[in-house]
Amino acid sequence: LGLQWGDEGKGKVVDVLTPQYQVVARFQGGPNAGHTLVFEGRKHVLHTVPSGIFRATAKNLIGNGVVIDPIVLQRELAALTEQGIQAAERLMISQKAHLIVPTHRLLDAASEKAKGKNKIGSTLKGIGPAYMDKTGRNGLRMGDTLHPDFKEKYQALKTKHLHLLEAYGQEWQQELPAEESKWFEALDSLRNIPLVNGEYFIHRCFEQDKRILAEGAQGSLLDIDFGTYPYVTSSNTTCAGACTGLGLPPSAIGNVIGIFKAYCTRVGSGPFPTELHDATGEHLREKGKEFGSTTGRPRRCGWLDLPALKFACMINGVSELIMMKADVLADLASVKVCTAYLIDGKETAELPYQFEAHTLEPIYREMEGWNNLEKVNLFKDLPQALQQYIRLIEEYVQVPVTLVSTGPGREQTLFR
Repeated sequence: LGLQWGDEGKGKVVDVLTPQYQVVARFQGGPNAGHTLVFEGRKHVLHTVPSGIFRATAKNLIGNGVVIDPIVLQRELAALTEQGIQAAERLMISQKAHLIVPTHRLLDAASEKAKGKNKIGSTLKGIGPAYMDKTGRNGLRMGDTLHPDFKEKYQALKTKHLHLLEAYGQEWQQELPAEESKWFEALDSLRNIPLVNGEYFIHRCFEQDKRILAEGAQGSLLDIDFGTYPYVTSSNTTCAGACTGLGLPPSAIGNVIGIFKAYCTRVGSGPFPTELHDATGEHLREKGKEFGSTTGRPRRCGWLDLPALKFACMINGVSELIMMKADVLADLASVKVCTAYLIDGKETAELPYQFEAHTLEPIYREMEGWNNLEKVNLFKDLPQALQQYIRLIEEYVQVPVTLVSTGPGREQTLFR
């Protein structure tokens, strides 16, 4: 699970951990996710396919909690085929996963435009409208594509959307026919990927004592219930989402791995208490290559926020932490970390109900910086300043850091 606002490096971690597992399963989100992996000198970006796809030993499941855009998924699968990976042999899709249709993207853009200066910062991929139709009981699911009345169901949903677009004053006549054609072609191309009853598949794996790794998308602070609402995504990005998104009983979860950056980033609008608007923030953006892997947008950057990290650990029941991008903070003379907030003149370590409703000022602790990590190959050889930084985090959130990433490559991963 990501413990911040997404982009923590979950894709790399899943790829590194996959050899220990027989199944990797995505449980929520859609193509607004961008999981970047770097190995053998190449960068790979996944949006819907689980990050275990590059390991031949694991089966990969797109769970029922995911929303799927066939066009994006077709593009991903084509890129994997080019690299010699036969995804059809390693990938399955839950029949209960919902579909993103072309008019969902149009509705997403129209809704965001109507918000004006209060826009959420949506990726405009149709995610929100797809989840709205799911909870409104109007949605189309992958399993529906197998039934003869699928086109009728599609037309009914499309008609509903067109009425909504008229209310927004959205122009759609020119754009939609071409998008529909691409969408149906992409849907046809997915017929070689097995559709399964995902919850039965998962439970059979348990019965066979197979190890399952559930892969989250986005981050805990973007959770629809517990994130910085309304600047959130439309699904449950927290541990509970793995239960509803895969059909897992809570008792089946053995270990919760929380992933965070050594600093913080955020894409789109919304509160960000430790955001840096200075040269240091720009330095983190450039050195960390902090540009959205889905949208290309520059990410907002700031210091690590420990109250927010502890909150995410609390609501997820995190049992171990993985720190990413420790190398990006290297060579700074000093680093800061937020240990509390000053809200309306009172110090607190609790996140407020609504950030914007208060005068909020982060309280920082300044610490010594550390040197370049390129030649560090063992956890115990990390610079003392970085080890002190890790100890502060562990003492604050009461969860151990078990792995530190010192670069984008698979080999730049130091286990404790």
